[in-house]
Amino acid sequence: MLAEYWPILLFIGVAAGLGVVLLAIGLLAGPRRPESEKLSPYECGFEAFEDARMRFDVRYYLLAILFIIFDLEIAFLFPWAVVFQKIGIIALIEMATFLLLLVIGFAYVWKKGALEWE
Repeated sequence: MLAEYWPILLFIGVAAGLGVVLLAIGLLAGPRRPESEKLSPYECGFEAFEDARMRFDVRYYLLAILFIIFDLEIAFLFPWAVVFQKIGIIALIEMATFLLLLVIGFAYVWKKGALEWE
């Protein structure tokens, strides 16, 4: 029974070995030139190595969540567009309703000022 799993184990072993080899090559052959720009915080809005109880701005996370929500909703358009000719006018009306709700949600978020950054 273990012989049936041999191809899977071989694939996992080769993938793990290739990953380790590529990481080792990158560490050995890659340039090491730390600069102040590379060591600075990246898009987080606050210094990463300070007191954990410090206050920080939540708007960054709100904007990220809103992006994910609207991005996922737009992703529903691709499968619909692929089968559009097969599903007919009812699906067109349903998608128009979906897009109307999406625009209403976007207008609400915009009116509340969640997309503005000071």
